[in-house]
Amino acid sequence: MIIQQVLLLLLLWMCLPHSCYAEMLFRRTTDHQPKGFVARVSGSDGKALHRQKRGWMWNQFFLLEEYTGSDYQYVGKLHSDQDKGDGSLKYILSGDGAGTLFIIDEKTGDIHATRRIDREEKAFYTLRAQAINRRTLRPVEPESEFVIKIHDINDNEPTFPEEIYTASVPEMSVVGTSVVQVTATDADDPSYGNSARVIYSILQGQPYFSVEPETGIIRTALPNMNRENREQYQVVIQAKDMGGQMGGLSGTTTVNITLTDVNDNPPRFPQNTIHLRIPESSPVGTAIGSVKATDADTGKNAEMEYRIVDGDGTDMFDIVTQKDTQEGIITVRKPLDYETRRLYTLKVEAENTHVDPRFYYLGPFKDTTIVKISVEDVDEPPVFSRSSYLFEVHEDIEVGTIIGTVMARDPDSASSPIRFSLDRHTDLDRIFNIHSGNGSIYTSKPLDREISQWHNLSVIAAEINNPKDITRVSVYVRILDVNDNAPQFAVFYDTFVCENARAGQLIQTISAVDKDDPLGGQKFFFSLAAVNPNFTVQDNEDNTARILTRRNGFSRHEISTYFLPVVISDNDYPIQSSTGTLTIRVCTCDNRGNMQSCNAEALLLPAGLSTGALIAILLCIIILLVIVVLFAALKRQRKKEPLILSKEDIRDNIVSYNDEGGGEEDTQAFDIGTLRNPAAIEDKKLRRDIIPETLFIPRRTPSAPNNTDVRDFINQRLKEHDIDPSAPPYDSLATYAYEGNDSIAESLSSLESGTTEGDQNYEYLREWGPRFNKLAEMYGGGESDKDTS
Repeated sequence: MIIQQVLLLLLLWMCLPHSCYAEMLFRRTTDHQPKGFVARVSGSDGKALHRQKRGWMWNQFFLLEEYTGSDYQYVGKLHSDQDKGDGSLKYILSGDGAGTLFIIDEKTGDIHATRRIDREEKAFYTLRAQAINRRTLRPVEPESEFVIKIHDINDNEPTFPEEIYTASVPEMSVVGTSVVQVTATDADDPSYGNSARVIYSILQGQPYFSVEPETGIIRTALPNMNRENREQYQVVIQAKDMGGQMGGLSGTTTVNITLTDVNDNPPRFPQNTIHLRIPESSPVGTAIGSVKATDADTGKNAEMEYRIVDGDGTDMFDIVTQKDTQEGIITVRKPLDYETRRLYTLKVEAENTHVDPRFYYLGPFKDTTIVKISVEDVDEPPVFSRSSYLFEVHEDIEVGTIIGTVMARDPDSASSPIRFSLDRHTDLDRIFNIHSGNGSIYTSKPLDREISQWHNLSVIAAEINNPKDITRVSVYVRILDVNDNAPQFAVFYDTFVCENARAGQLIQTISAVDKDDPLGGQKFFFSLAAVNPNFTVQDNEDNTARILTRRNGFSRHEISTYFLPVVISDNDYPIQSSTGTLTIRVCTCDNRGNMQSCNAEALLLPAGLSTGALIAILLCIIILLVIVVLFAALKRQRKKEPLILSKEDIRDNIVSYNDEGGGEEDTQAFDIGTLRNPAAIEDKKLRRDIIPETLFIPRRTPSAPNNTDVRDFINQRLKEHDIDPSAPPYDSLATYAYEGNDSIAESLSSLESGTTEGDQNYEYLREWGPRFNKLAEMYGGGESDKDTS
């Protein structure tokens, strides 16, 4: 606030003497002079200074921003030369902020600002002024436009868009290398004074970095800054307005600068000599150990490649670079042998793969170390003289013949004795055996090439002192052929001759096979065992022969089948031969020689139907007939399920019928529960096995009272069924478990009737017999059933 007041006083002091200020305003505003207004400024003596020229107007006012006075800030005065000072004119102000920010005295034309104005919010305001007759409200002057411009003061400090900047620069950069540019902005008016003129300076970060005062570019200030010594730097930059002079406002920002890596360091091995050990039994490709060089650089600048450059083990070992760990893995290239060599020396080199030519002067970017590898002795298994063995033997050798020998030794210096054995999983039939001491393989069973031509054996060699340490080797035994099989017919021949055949007619072509496999290939000879007057054999000399007739005409009624012995011989040593017999049937044929029938009876076979097919058809027919007969027999033997499930349910009568009747549904034709318990009342059920023509309403039949005789009950039931047409006479079993009060006939037991002493009264049966027959007829009984009652 004090600074603003000082600046305001300074501005007023610069405007003295006041008459000069008025003349300056007059000269600046005499151009562009709309008619009717004059601008007036008060002098030091309080008298109004004005130009007596009609139509002049002061069209631009100046107002200082951030006014801090207690009264309204005076802007200027508008006055028309038509104003006589009698209050007849009225001044009206319109436009930007009129009536709120700027007010005008209607009588005098004085303009005031009602509050403090910030130029950064709005630099100028455009308003319009008019003078009207207060009585007639008519304008005495045309409306005129003028501008109120806000004078700037230094009330805004420079600001940076970022509080913290991040930048990087390669290490070892030369002095003056640009790092980053920072720019501050000032909201003050750059066209008025030095309020917006910014100067940059460095407050923190010297002597490593510097900043250009006018541009804000940060540059390196020290040569060869090394990232390995220090990587992070914090620089504080200040921006100050008023050209950096005293009293200016300032702002700061922080710049974090990182030195990026360059390849300025070679790899280094931490040791000059590295010792490694490996057993001699390690297979090819086994990793022995690793070597690793360190590099002070990072990223791709620290990447390196390892190689073996010298030493007596360059052909025995390899080195592979692991990219992820930057290690060199040493592996076995060839099999090792403790007894041959026990120590190897390698010279290993590590070199950067990405070298910067700018830093060649620092020296070669590689390093070397010596690697010594000691081979350790182990108890090695036996070693065979060959990786595999192949033995060939003829199939006719005698049992116990040696077919070959395998040899193995102990590679260790102790040279332990070796014991041999056969892996029986490779010789399940135990055809071979081996001598445990010298490794000789011999046969224990006869060989047969026709059964198996190859035998793949596995021989095991083990040290006697260490039986668990074994070695296996494959032994392939090939069985060579010996002519020990006679040739035979290739297939079974179904041969026939037509009755109307002529002499010399071909009836069959035969061939032969032999299980043997001579080196020169098979050669067969065909001949007859004896001279045959009916047929002959003609050798084609291509391992086939033709069977020909020797006479005209054959009769199947005289001889239906001929047997022709054929001798087949091979040409290997020793010659093997066999006799095969051809069965030749005599058949009737058509004119074209197609077979029609070969039986003695005139059984005509369908054209193209073979004997085998006919036999198959007959067998099917026989099987079907047998099945039908068995099915019929089983059906006759099927027994009807007994109707009585328990003997205890039989009381007075058993009514038996031979026809099956209505099946399970007949159980609803009669309910025996009423007899067993006369007091039980049951609704009459409709038959489910039939659909009656007329549906009758079921009626409930009262059971006989306990003191009612069974005679009344049966009469009542008979009467109901006599008049009920919906109850067909199906077979049923009526079991009565209720005897009633008394029986007129007393006991009807056959045992009692057979006695001579007791007099049996059969009048009861004579009277009730027809009624029981009627009851039986109602429930499906026939004429034969009446005898059972």
